[in-house]
Amino acid sequence: QVRLVESGGGLVQPGGSLRLSCAASGSIFSIRAMGWYRQAPGKQRELVAAITSGGSTNYADSVKGRFTISRDNAKNTVALQMNSLKPEDTAVYYCNVDLVVVATMTRGAYWGQGTQVTVSS
Repeated sequence: QVRLVESGGGLVQPGGSLRLSCAASGSIFSIRAMGWYRQAPGKQRELVAAITSGGSTNYADSVKGRFTISRDNAKNTVALQMNSLKPEDTAVYYCNVDLVVVATMTRGAYWGQGTQVTVSS
């Protein structure tokens, strides 16, 4: 089994910062891409940022220059540093990991449970 545990959400004022973390554990053979998605009330889930196993990154236009994604391949973790937060960043943030499971050697996408980020004064 694979488990993704997220942490770091919360309430922050506009202009503030938060750091989200996600740790993958279980019977993992290898991890490919890791990323963060978010879903605001009444909206579709959208990609925020992603990072490949080689370190290449991709960001939504709305967060470029403000958010930074990073990963630690040795610890199977991915983090999202969010700076200059805006009220429109308010959403539930989900960790997503593309990995291969040991037992079946099959590839699949796994999701974290989600963590609430609220940007408000």
